[in-house]
Amino acid sequence: MSTSRVNQDPGPDVFTKILFSAPKGMWQTYARPLTAALEATGIGAEIVLSADAPETVDYIIYAPGGGLEDFTPFSRAKAVLSLWAGVDRIAANPTLTQSLIRLVDPEGLTQGMVEWVTGHVLRHHLGMDRHILNPDHRWDQTPPPLAGDRHVTVLGLGQLGAACARALSGIGFQVTGWSRSKKSIPGIVCADGIDGLKSVLETAEIAILLLPRTPATEGLLNAQRLGWMPRGAVILNPGRGALIDDAALLAALDSGRIGHATLDVFHTEPLPPAHPFWSHPRVTVTPHIAAATRPETAARAVVRAMAQIEAGATPHHLVDRAQGY
Repeated sequence: MSTSRVNQDPGPDVFTKILFSAPKGMWQTYARPLTAALEATGIGAEIVLSADAPETVDYIIYAPGGGLEDFTPFSRAKAVLSLWAGVDRIAANPTLTQSLIRLVDPEGLTQGMVEWVTGHVLRHHLGMDRHILNPDHRWDQTPPPLAGDRHVTVLGLGQLGAACARALSGIGFQVTGWSRSKKSIPGIVCADGIDGLKSVLETAEIAILLLPRTPATEGLLNAQRLGWMPRGAVILNPGRGALIDDAALLAALDSGRIGHATLDVFHTEPLPPAHPFWSHPRVTVTPHIAAATRPETAARAVVRAMAQIEAGATPHHLVDRAQGY
């Protein structure tokens, strides 16, 4: 069993025991930033990479793929702290009775998502591809519309969606937002419910998908709802692959109903080499990089949540199991 101790001054009886459960190799990238975050917070900790005595573990820092599936033996654990923003891979686990904290990382995840979304919105808004990909050397001086003339819709107004909506509004786009439950964001026209979804999609020249994956959101963009969008609309999906019906999207792209889809997430990852998205002329594939977890900032976010629990407070970003996020 590999063990790392942080803050050596306290006696051994006051150390918090943390299990780091993640795919092989992740500890090498997290060891130093996690140790630094614990030291800065003053939490004396013993970090283990395997749990020979699971009943002695106080916290589990978790990423899918590390082999941990049964949380029952961790009877003392106060919380499972996710290293992923999405928790659909763990939230429905029936053995998980501990509090589950999703990763919200404004320094890393949120800023990365804002930059990816803004970059690709501007790419399509400005029509950059017609100049970057111009084999016939066409001298086309047609100017793009200004941001104020472009309707952009953000589906999902959680931490990431709200940040992207505010950033795009700040540039000058006409931004509408949609969520399953009612939300209010200053400067953003917000809608909710199925009727609200239809109204925002009908004006969405560019739609950005930032909803969590839940039973209620799987296949959200199906053939009917893609048909609600303006002809030639653009879809950006940095949220979850399951939000889109792939066959319906391909049909809409082939017919010209949808002008382009820039996709960062997929039903199967890595995206299989034979998948038609790779070769479709109206699809851009990026390899799940829109909001990459950065160890330095993620470690600080995880330890902040741990410190809140140690102080007797309810941690931020506690997952609602019924909602799935």
